[in-house]
Amino acid sequence: MVQTTKIGLISLLSLFLVGLNSCENDLDAIERISFDAHSPDETTKNLKMIYADDGYARVEIFAALAETYRGKEEITKIKDSLKVHFFNEKGEIVSKLTALYGEINNTKGTLMVRDSVRLYNYEKKQTLETEALYWNQKDSTIYSKSSVKVRSPKGTIFGEGIKTKQDFSKYEIIKPVGKFQLENELEFK
Repeated sequence: MVQTTKIGLISLLSLFLVGLNSCENDLDAIERISFDAHSPDETTKNLKMIYADDGYARVEIFAALAETYRGKEEITKIKDSLKVHFFNEKGEIVSKLTALYGEINNTKGTLMVRDSVRLYNYEKKQTLETEALYWNQKDSTIYSKSSVKVRSPKGTIFGEGIKTKQDFSKYEIIKPVGKFQLENELEFK
C-alpha cells in the first residue's frame, strides 16, 4: 500500500510539473486576440458629467452609455440618448438639450449632437428642433447648419442654420424660410 501511494504521489507530481510547463502564455498571442484598436479606452453607463466655472455648475451632461477614446484628442461618444442642462449665474437650469447621439471633444471643449435634437428654453417655453447641433464651451455658443424649426407660444419659424447662446434666450436663423409675422423682440440680420 505504501509503494502504491509513493507511485501515486510521484505520478501526481510529474503531472503537476508537466502542467506548469505547458501553461506558458505568449503575451503577443494574447494581445492579438484581446486588443482591438477601435475599442474604447473607457466605457461608462449612466454618465453624469458637470462642467463648473468659479465653483458653480454651468453645464450638466447625462448619458445612458458613453465611450471614451484617447488619442491625439480625447473624444467621448455618447450613445443611446443624452441630456444636457445649461445653468445661469444663479445656478438655475435655463435650457435643456436632448439628442440620441453626441460626441464630446474634451481636448477642444466642444459637443456635437445629432438625431432628434431638441433645445428647450424654460423661461420662453421655446423649442429648437434640428438634426445636428454644435456647442462650444469656450464662448457658450450653439449653432447648426441643418434645417431648423423653432416653436414657441407665439408661433413656429423654419430655416436653414441657427446661432444662439446656450441659454437659447435669443437666436439668429441664418436663412429663414416661409411666411411669418415679426414681433418686436425678434431680430433678423
